[in-house]
Amino acid sequence: MFDFQKRVVIVTGAAGNLGQAVSRAFLSTGARMVLVDHKPDRLQQLYPSLVGSIDHMLATSVDQAEPAPVQKMVDQVLAQFGQIDVLANTVGGYRGGTPVHEMSLEDWQYMLDLNARTAFIISRAVVPAMLAQDYGKIIHIGSRAALQGSARAPAYSAAKSVVVRLTESLSGEVKGQGINVNCVLPGTIDTPENRASRPDADHSRWVAPEALADVIMFLASDVARAIHGAAIPVYGTG
Repeated sequence: MFDFQKRVVIVTGAAGNLGQAVSRAFLSTGARMVLVDHKPDRLQQLYPSLVGSIDHMLATSVDQAEPAPVQKMVDQVLAQFGQIDVLANTVGGYRGGTPVHEMSLEDWQYMLDLNARTAFIISRAVVPAMLAQDYGKIIHIGSRAALQGSARAPAYSAAKSVVVRLTESLSGEVKGQGINVNCVLPGTIDTPENRASRPDADHSRWVAPEALADVIMFLASDVARAIHGAAIPVYGTG
């Protein structure tokens, strides 16, 4: 359905459940892939066919919460491929269960760093290359929780709302220069970890990572060229 054969696509969090689905979806379209993970060896285990490929890059040990390793990765991508066309930023995570009056400052900051700081740092790193080529697609992962806070998940909800506002603000800055910036808002994603934590839920109503990947690919395609600063709900039927 989509053709990304001439595109260089960065997928951050490529070892995660959603990151794997997104990476494999883009690979199936012929894209040149840059897969990013913070651990040193997971990508080689998950994508053995890409090890040593001149058409793809496995960027390991990249702490996306720190500017220096992110910028180093971006510089390496530009040196090897000369362009960055798509950023699918799937880095993020959930930690909840604690009411505000019992939450530590460390837990609060951890959620903001994992979800919002990482999105800011990677956006800041790739935008100059996209501006130079007058083309780019950036897709972040928000959450349904970004739209309304709920009990015992204040930090996660706040962090994801920051991702949405970052998406809107960045889009307003670059939408006239050939760059689309959008985000998706998943409901509960059907992952092994979520199934384990909620074994009695109706998992068929959750959103599959592959379904999210389809929406991300749509936003990364030129079919979505008129969509700017959007937060697309992808809730499944839950």
